[in-house]
Amino acid sequence: MVTKFKNYLIKQDLASNSITSYVWTVCYFLNKYGEVKKSNLLAYKMYLVENHSPQTVNLRLQGLNKYLEFLHQDKLKLKSVKVQQKNFLENVISNADYAFLKNQLKQDGHEQWYFVVWFMAATGARVSELLKIKVEDVKVGYLDMYSKGGKMRRLYIPKKLRNEALVWIESMDRQSGYLFLNRFGKRITTRGIAIQLKHFAKKYGINEDVVYPHSFRHRFAKNFLEKYSDIALLADLMGHESIETTRIYLRRTATEQQAIVDTVVDW
Repeated sequence: MVTKFKNYLIKQDLASNSITSYVWTVCYFLNKYGEVKKSNLLAYKMYLVENHSPQTVNLRLQGLNKYLEFLHQDKLKLKSVKVQQKNFLENVISNADYAFLKNQLKQDGHEQWYFVVWFMAATGARVSELLKIKVEDVKVGYLDMYSKGGKMRRLYIPKKLRNEALVWIESMDRQSGYLFLNRFGKRITTRGIAIQLKHFAKKYGINEDVVYPHSFRHRFAKNFLEKYSDIALLADLMGHESIETTRIYLRRTATEQQAIVDTVVDW
């Protein structure tokens, strides 16, 4: 049944990491609770609420609700828990650390990782979207992506990044195909990127908490609004369904808030 569920998710064109998460959730639920019935579903939800963050709870519930859809048991679906939004951003890499990391990667000859970091911070791409970028997309300067609902989003590659990336691509004699490959010539995985970024953070003495793929997407959004304060455009560029999601970037990071308080409060 779980195999059929996985195939059901694949046919819905979900991201591979979402499929893995949903399948894991269902396997865990079935192993622990067995039968799919309301009392067991509520017991699992209570367990999640008591032991995990609201974001994790909702991710697990999404997986379980997908399984209920698959079983045609929509009436048993569970409601998500409310996520209390913080009034600051946490664990976002600073411009100084971003520039330092980029420079060190280039200086030490880690060209591919130099471009991985630059592409994420200069395009606002999710790591799953980064992996879709091809040599052909760099040449034209953008990548068009389509959501499940058929909505198109264009991921723009800035001119400065595009020009330098094309020189790098030419040096490798690459004409086509996915841009970021592992040593076996296959596409890098999202997990592989996350692990390697942590390795470089440790190597260069940067706080590991701020060096992860989504941190660079946050950096893109913060920098974009500081230079061009059009939140509606930013929402479109980032692929947010609602502009309310984008409003978080109008807020300061926790580090920025601390610095302001330290400077301002002298009483």
